[in-house]
Amino acid sequence: MLFLLFALALTPQNLPMQVLAQGPLSDIGTARQVVVRTEDEWQALWRQHGVTKLPPTVDFTQNLVAGVFLGSRPSSGYKVEISRAYADGQDLVIEYKVEKPAPGAMTAPIITSPYILVLLPAHPGPVRFVDVSAAHEHRH
Repeated sequence: MLFLLFALALTPQNLPMQVLAQGPLSDIGTARQVVVRTEDEWQALWRQHGVTKLPPTVDFTQNLVAGVFLGSRPSSGYKVEISRAYADGQDLVIEYKVEKPAPGAMTAPIITSPYILVLLPAHPGPVRFVDVSAAHEHRH
């Protein structure tokens, strides 16, 4: 029982997270991870992203925006999820996973560029993105 409590104490507290935008198509065609801390950066990223509507309103005194863009993929069926974010010392760690089409799945042969953008509490220190896809796949 003591071990269980110790393990729980070591598990970092997940930070509250809100998905601002997610989908299969972005004009950002190269794989990248982004952290946006200012309104100017947010407007610039949104323009590159190529969505015609206005970007969601963000209070950058309280929040930051983190995103993962997968870049061009050869078919439909790809997706990216940010599974959690937590503080690790001075760092903000953002875990994400990439879902690929299942073998034999029906996919459309169209170029897609999946992405996700999330709202997180402001964090002054470094941000690390960790791809947990492989770990996720081995658990099945």
